[in-house]
Amino acid sequence: MTRASIRPTPRRHPDESQDPGLQAMSCVALGPDFRQDDGVGQRECKGRRGIAASILALALAACTTAGPNYALPESAVVNRPSAQGAFDSGHEKAFANAPLPDHWWQLYGDARLDSFVTEALAANTDLRAADANLRRADAVVAEVAAGRTLSTVLGGGTSLDRPYTAGGNLPGTLDYNLGITLAYPLDLSGRIRRAIEAAQGDAEAVAAARDNVRVTVAAETARSYATACTANSVLAANNRILALQRQTLNVTQRLQRGGRGTAFDVTRARTAVDQSEALIPSQVATRTAALYRLATLMGRTPADYPKDVATCAKPPALTRPLPIGDGTALILRRPDIRQAERSLAAATARIGVATANLYPQVSLGGSAGFTGPVSSLGSTNAFHLGLGPLISWSFPNRPVIRAQIAQAGATADQALAQFDSTTLEALRQTETALSAYAREGDRNAALRRAQSSAARAADQAGTLYRFGRTDFLSLLTAQAALTTAQANLAASDALLVDRQVDVFKALGGGWQA
Repeated sequence: MTRASIRPTPRRHPDESQDPGLQAMSCVALGPDFRQDDGVGQRECKGRRGIAASILALALAACTTAGPNYALPESAVVNRPSAQGAFDSGHEKAFANAPLPDHWWQLYGDARLDSFVTEALAANTDLRAADANLRRADAVVAEVAAGRTLSTVLGGGTSLDRPYTAGGNLPGTLDYNLGITLAYPLDLSGRIRRAIEAAQGDAEAVAAARDNVRVTVAAETARSYATACTANSVLAANNRILALQRQTLNVTQRLQRGGRGTAFDVTRARTAVDQSEALIPSQVATRTAALYRLATLMGRTPADYPKDVATCAKPPALTRPLPIGDGTALILRRPDIRQAERSLAAATARIGVATANLYPQVSLGGSAGFTGPVSSLGSTNAFHLGLGPLISWSFPNRPVIRAQIAQAGATADQALAQFDSTTLEALRQTETALSAYAREGDRNAALRRAQSSAARAADQAGTLYRFGRTDFLSLLTAQAALTTAQANLAASDALLVDRQVDVFKALGGGWQA
């Protein structure tokens, strides 16, 4: 299963009325002194080793993996038909029920935008940190998995034994001890297996978090580029209005000198020019901020922003409806949903880790070495060898362990609730983004019609004023209406691109390699 997939969610806790200590045990052989009578099939043990084998048989009552297995509850939000179907806001003509491309920014057909996103995904500092977090999580998985491998302990030492009597000090004896101990965990209760499952779930959640950073970086890179270009478009529109207002000011000044105008008319014309000029600094600041943010997203210093973007004439534009897919595709694609689901898997596995503490930890082990006086170093009589199962069991305080199991179960319940909440929030964000984009498209179309009408009215007012057919106030009113219409349209154009990026970001695309 790849990290890009959604895995099942966990079942409820196992029935605690079934004491794990009462489960049948038939997993391991108990050694040479454990035999089976012919004919009746009853087992017996001989001597102290037989007693130890009987104790081991009782202690290893759990030969299946402790805790609940991971299974998808039918009540999960991801299983609801309303979550898997078409989007409620997706019926607008601005959208197409087609799969979202992995690299959605290529829909704009803008080579500069493609190169900027590619560079950002390779050099962004937040992504570098996310990659480091993922490497750490993978190392944790390797560390936990190493718990099921053979462990060795080498040891050695010397000691001086000098008995003391009333008759005087006796010469001492120098002893030594050299040996090696090996142990291989059987993991009969599945404690290590569950711990590995939990670590893998954590690592896959970290991978999904890294993918979510990629979604954000791609979207914000496209947004910053579009904002810079839109600021240039707004500046161009403002400069066109400013040129018209300056032309009006010149005409008014000539009329005043010819006795057909008043100083009041000149003052009002100059005020309109000053108001339009006052808009330019903020528009330049918006463009500069977008350029600096674009550079930062690409891992550059702010002063190293792409210089050609400072002069781009218009933002990237789509020539076709936005492909949005459906709820099923969204659930499979959104990294935050996958992250929450993987965290749920890890929390479920930790119920098994806690449950396994009810059972002893058993290993197959052996030891070999030499022990004795230094004078007998190397003698075969000093060699010792031991083989057999090793049991490590701090007799469980069952109320404490039950409380730990309950804590792990509550954590899994909380993770399931968070998984459902993340799914609902992803659907809400997407529906909201789709609706906002569709409505802004309607508003943009109406503003475009208003701007066209205002431009015609301003032209007509200018002609009438020059021929003395209307007063100066009517001309200023028409030009003010045109200024407002063009400013509103430019702002809507910028917002429309911003809403597009919101849609793509909500759909969760862009993390794929």
